[in-house]
Amino acid sequence: MASDTPVLEVRDLQTTFDLSKSLSICAVNGVSFSVHAGETLAIVGESGSGKSVTSLSIMGLLPKDVGRISGGSIKLDGRDITNLNDAQMRDIRGKEIGMIFQEPMTSLNPVHTVGQQIAEMVIRHEKVSKAKARTRAIEMLDLVGIPEPTSRVDNYPHEMSGGMRQRAMIAMALACEPRILIADEPTTALDVTIQAQMLELMQDLQKKLGMAIIFITHDLGVVAEVADRVVVMYAAQVVETASVEDIFEKPRMPYTAGLLNSIPRLGSSINKVRLEAIPGSVPALTNLPEGCRFHPRCAFATDLCKTTEPALETADEAHMIRCVRWRELNLNERKVS
Repeated sequence: MASDTPVLEVRDLQTTFDLSKSLSICAVNGVSFSVHAGETLAIVGESGSGKSVTSLSIMGLLPKDVGRISGGSIKLDGRDITNLNDAQMRDIRGKEIGMIFQEPMTSLNPVHTVGQQIAEMVIRHEKVSKAKARTRAIEMLDLVGIPEPTSRVDNYPHEMSGGMRQRAMIAMALACEPRILIADEPTTALDVTIQAQMLELMQDLQKKLGMAIIFITHDLGVVAEVADRVVVMYAAQVVETASVEDIFEKPRMPYTAGLLNSIPRLGSSINKVRLEAIPGSVPALTNLPEGCRFHPRCAFATDLCKTTEPALETADEAHMIRCVRWRELNLNERKVS
């Protein structure tokens, strides 16, 4: 159950990439959300929507000399961490905010054992001896369900399967019991069985540690299983945010409805029902359309949509939509074609 005070509060976040002296793009444009202790917030959208850049902005991991936070604020327990320097962010990463990356083989250092990498995190933040840090690493590997942790602690990443490497990444991210865990598409590269194990593991650890989770994914099936609230992003903006129940039962933005319509339904192949898809692709940030950014792909677009850039409006206390026509559309009865 989430508390009343957010652990993390992001307000009007803008992240800019300077591609050249004369060309900059806004990869995250005015994004706002909050997450509470014990809550799972899902950030969803197609590739190129700005999900991962949002997480990298929070972690202070934007590429140097190219990416920068150009507006808004990021507050951790009420403390503004938006403009902290590298040394200050290193004190926060791992200890207060942990992160699981999509591909563990490229995130784990291949020349150090898994145990050394977990222990390094513990030594830095907990100021303990190498022996105690090693013991902690073994405890974490056991906690995430890796068999024979006392021997596996000395394995190199290439000596582990994909599922075990992902468990090791989770162990590293949680070694210092952070308040927030950011999981950036942590199950994308895993098969369905291992994916289910990972999701169950994360939920169990959340209950034990009481942490908040920001789950970044394009898989709405996973969202239905793990999330409490959902933020839908498109072309660097938030286009809808609501509880997971409202998103699935009454989406009010055509893009959200399109994502939901594209989920395979049980028995659809037997009944030869064609899987729906959103036409076109996410626009390049260097060539955004005028008006609503989704209108070239929207079955409900009018001339108003092509000329008016919609604001993020409040439908009720917990549901916000970026669409000039949301009041007149009934997306529950009519699907996006």
